[in-house]
Amino acid sequence: MTTNSPATDATHTSTDWQVDYDADPIEIRDPVAEALGVLTSGDPFVVTYTDAVKEAGHSCPTASGAYRIVQLGLDALYPDDYPIRSVIEVQAAGPRDDAAYGVMGRIISYVTGSTEDDGFSGLAGGHGGRRDLLHFDAFDPDTAAPTFRFRRTDTNETVEVTYHVGDVPDGGPAIGNLQEILDGSASDQQREAFADAWHHRVQVVLNDDSLFTVEVV
Repeated sequence: MTTNSPATDATHTSTDWQVDYDADPIEIRDPVAEALGVLTSGDPFVVTYTDAVKEAGHSCPTASGAYRIVQLGLDALYPDDYPIRSVIEVQAAGPRDDAAYGVMGRIISYVTGSTEDDGFSGLAGGHGGRRDLLHFDAFDPDTAAPTFRFRRTDTNETVEVTYHVGDVPDGGPAIGNLQEILDGSASDQQREAFADAWHHRVQVVLNDDSLFTVEVV
């Protein structure tokens, strides 16, 4: 539905978020946006966790973990400057059809712009191209925990980020209310308890650096 479409309800001009996450944004430059005048040269796009939630369609420890994985990886690769799309290669340790790696890969691709063979090939001469910069099953990690590598194609510097998802708090008994929510039998109190427990877990992932390991490869 667009603003010109008929609707029985009032048209929304912003997302009515029911939760307010505390998470630092990610700033990243895009050479194509700069060349086409979308951004002033040198200025970054600002990507927030809620942007990642829009891409994924949900918020969970997997989505927030992916956001932190890419944030920590880019911070390590670019400690003193903005990261730049089109020179960031992303390598996932697991397969694309894995429940965790698939969701995480989509969010990390959204932030970095890095894609498989279906992505943007660049302006004339390949300027700003992001195709073939995302690879699944790219390496064998030392752990079963979700692990990604980020490589700067201009310097070949590479960092590896591991998400210790097994250390995320389980959320307690209120998490068990999900089935009643899905089948429509949950009370308002059950819904509220579930939401509080669920989003607390998400917030822990967004704030607790001990859940992640960042190493130079």
